Amino acid sequence: MNEASPYARNMNMRFPLYAVLAAIALAFALAIEGRIEKRDAVNQDETAQPIAERTLRFDDLANGDIGIFDADSGKRIDTIAPGQDNFMRGMVRALVRERRKAGIGRDTPFRLSMHSDGHLLLADPATGEVLDLGSFGSENIGDFARLLPTPSPMKAADASAVAGQAG
Repeated sequence: MNEASPYARNMNMRFPLYAVLAAIALAFALAIEGRIEKRDAVNQDETAQPIAERTLRFDDLANGDIGIFDADSGKRIDTIAPGQDNFMRGMVRALVRERRKAGIGRDTPFRLSMHSDGHLLLADPATGEVLDLGSFGSENIGDFARLLPTPSPMKAADASAVAGQAG
């Protein structure tokens, strides 16, 4: 009887396993690449007009809350308590951290804008950072969207007309 050694049997079983794992990894990589290309194509819509925007300041309050203020009026819009709105808190902390690394102060407000193509952007004019909040999921968009003023009907109609011409 000519039996294969245990080592040879083990190697024969590994090859199909490695082939399957390689195929899964390749499929996963292609899916990610396709998603990134699609997102880049969506983000490159230069004709999208802002239909609502607000300049914001985020200030740490004495009790650990983050106060969200309209930068133009100075009025407090909202407050983020510790343990609440963790997505929003994380985004704000990340932008502030980038400012600190660059040695930039708090003088320049952040800009939140909803565009006619549906993108909600949080921009830091001081560092040039722009976050497309839609890429983090629709639930997270609502956290920031509630900070925007309601667009005027005329501005929304103008933006719809521009979006219709671009499509």
